[in-house]
Amino acid sequence: MKNFVVAIDGPAGSGKSSISKLVCEKLGFTHIDTGAMYRAVTLEALKRKIDVENENEYSFIDEIDVVYKDGKVFLNGEDVSGFIRTSEVTNNASAVSRVKAVRDKMVDFQRGCRNYGNILMDGRDIGTVVFPDADLKVFLTATPEERAKRRCLENKTLGVESDFNTILEEIKARDYKDSHRAIAPLKQADDAILVDTTNMSIDEVCQEILRLIDERLNKNGK
Repeated sequence: MKNFVVAIDGPAGSGKSSISKLVCEKLGFTHIDTGAMYRAVTLEALKRKIDVENENEYSFIDEIDVVYKDGKVFLNGEDVSGFIRTSEVTNNASAVSRVKAVRDKMVDFQRGCRNYGNILMDGRDIGTVVFPDADLKVFLTATPEERAKRRCLENKTLGVESDFNTILEEIKARDYKDSHRAIAPLKQADDAILVDTTNMSIDEVCQEILRLIDERLNKNGK
């Protein structure tokens, strides 16, 4: 029996990572936060002071090691979970994720995560690119204002100071960049289930995702 794969996609701040983590804790699934991986690569690019828009400057991509484990992101062995949430990283992550060499390496790694057992992977192109054959695809969304509020709260728990209006503008800009990029643009897969979380609590969203997974597991006889 093959491992069960859940793909959760959605725009910045839609609650993908928080919801995914809670669902995985309840089910014993392995959670993979792909956005954190791209942020780690972005952090490395900024450290090297390269032009993030220039694809020719990413020769370092094969030299770095990015690992997502137990809710933390490690870059070359160092826990960078807090560092990847700064505004500087946020503002450059979309440009970095558009680079073909970066996406190729990350997608290859992400596909290999299927060997981890039953997994729940969240990002922006999981159901459309990474796992188009996922057992369940969910597209989470919420208004930009609600997403900005959530991101501010998330940053606060990580000890990162943030301004609501600044975060809101960053989210709107990221939405545009992600949905208009040439490689793997953010979009809802045709067979994904849309869940608008604007007026839902975290617990309500978790319960809905758990219901969908249970429904699909029973349908598949797993």
